[in-house]
Amino acid sequence: MEKFYIITNELKDPGLETTRFVQEYLQKRGKICVVREKQDETVPHSYKYTDASLVPEDVDCILVLGGDGTLLQASRDLVERELPMLGVNLGTLGYLAEIDKSGIRPALDRLIEDQYNIGRRMMIKGVAIHKNKQIMSDIALNDIVIGRYGRLRVIDFNIYVNQEFLNSYSADGVIISTPTGSTGYSLSAGGPIVSPEASLIMITPIAPHTLNTRSIVLPDDAEITIEVGAGHSTPQEGAEASFDGDSTVRLECGDQIVVTKSERYARMVKINQVSFLEVLRKKMSEQ
Repeated sequence: MEKFYIITNELKDPGLETTRFVQEYLQKRGKICVVREKQDETVPHSYKYTDASLVPEDVDCILVLGGDGTLLQASRDLVERELPMLGVNLGTLGYLAEIDKSGIRPALDRLIEDQYNIGRRMMIKGVAIHKNKQIMSDIALNDIVIGRYGRLRVIDFNIYVNQEFLNSYSADGVIISTPTGSTGYSLSAGGPIVSPEASLIMITPIAPHTLNTRSIVLPDDAEITIEVGAGHSTPQEGAEASFDGDSTVRLECGDQIVVTKSERYARMVKINQVSFLEVLRKKMSEQ
């Protein structure tokens, strides 16, 4: 790799100390390294978004400094480019980021020496439908979450798989997640942990109001439709769908979110020879 582009969450790298170290380290070894400049001065110390058109065409790798949230955002912003990304975790708990701050130097050396692999991560696409018309379409690397909008209350959700009715949930919400997202919100809601190299889709209810409701694992070619029911309140309150905790769309009673596997993939650089099970064991022991 010869040309790099750095995206940094400035909340986790105040003063860009680590960012500048990475840039100078690469430049001293004859590589080209461009640092993403601020694009939203109203939020001076965080990562808001990256304009894909500003990333040079000949970039070989995106270095994402921050945490899992920063890497998720970067993957969505640059999904059309399908550039390989290396995540550097500057936060506390991270499953997505490949290395921690202490491992930056050896990781950069391996990139320079072309000692790495690139893995693909499945993404999902969600289409919001209101009165038989599409009102929004977006993708997610982790999950699409449909939850209540407004005050605390229970919502009824009707679940269809390949246009066949599956089940109804009375719950606070429903999570549709990828294998990568299995260690995110889905895990907190009691969903299974899945290897990120797998290709499948999971449905996990959030705080279901029944004792026998469980997560459901489906093949990656399934079409999942979540229909918002009336719930136990006024139908005007509705619900809200969130894509990787970022973009959102309001939903009313009867609206649907149709989720399928995306044609796009996130490409992640793998430096370490550490298995997913070893990473999982380490993260679980840190809890």
